[in-house]
Amino acid sequence: MRFKLISIGLLFGFSSLQSCKTSVRSSVKDVVGAPAGFGMTFEKIPAGTFMMGSPDNEAERSPNEGPQRQVTLTKSFELQASELTQSQWVALMGVNPSNFKNEENCPGEFTTVNDIAMCPNNPVEMVSWDDIQTFIQKLNAKSDGYSYRLPTEAEWEYAARAGTLGAFAGDPDNVAWYSKNSHNSTHPAAKKKANAWGLYDMQGNVMEWTADLYVRKYASSSPVTDPLGPTSGAEDRVFRGGGADSNVKYCRFATRAGLTPGSSAPILGFRLARASIIP
Repeated sequence: MRFKLISIGLLFGFSSLQSCKTSVRSSVKDVVGAPAGFGMTFEKIPAGTFMMGSPDNEAERSPNEGPQRQVTLTKSFELQASELTQSQWVALMGVNPSNFKNEENCPGEFTTVNDIAMCPNNPVEMVSWDDIQTFIQKLNAKSDGYSYRLPTEAEWEYAARAGTLGAFAGDPDNVAWYSKNSHNSTHPAAKKKANAWGLYDMQGNVMEWTADLYVRKYASSSPVTDPLGPTSGAEDRVFRGGGADSNVKYCRFATRAGLTPGSSAPILGFRLARASIIP
């Protein structure tokens, strides 16, 4: 099923659209036809403990952001430094499903490869959670020494915060493309400031799928270790981070929502987590 943009807009109260700092880590000539990895850059995220969700007194918070709880992640992992780009998706899948793939969405970067139009460094979007599982299966089949997956919801928020206790990693205009500054389009990756762990666009540009099933509130405020979310009783999958057409309040670290795994939208993309499988 294809989820219509109007429905995403109603869900989050979105208004316009845009995206993020210098073009990073992938260009078409580097990516198309390349082996596993094809231009993706990852940052190592250390194990640690943080407060997940928002406190009751955070401005603009929603009930599904709590109860706030202490989360401990016992294992380090790697997370893609920027959202997966259109060129990276095309390199493996041979098609570009994105809505924002025209010259006006990436002046100076627009190109076509094998008659596939793309903004090579803009994030891929219009991809469902199910589509991403197919992408991951193909990527893992290349056996490059890593196991790729979507991050859990806890991993995503921990990495996005990078030790930050507030709602944003600084001034929203410096770290995120959102309704105020986006001009109704996504933007090439890493045009805004990275967080303390070298991750770009964790707030704004496109919202990001995570691995977890979605529930409307966390189970309790008790401390948890390596949470994986519910294992039953839900169908929707969590997405995080706010998009280019989001009101700034929906780009806060704790904002969360869910959609069925077959849904897609022009402001919904992803980034990958990975771990080495070589002893």
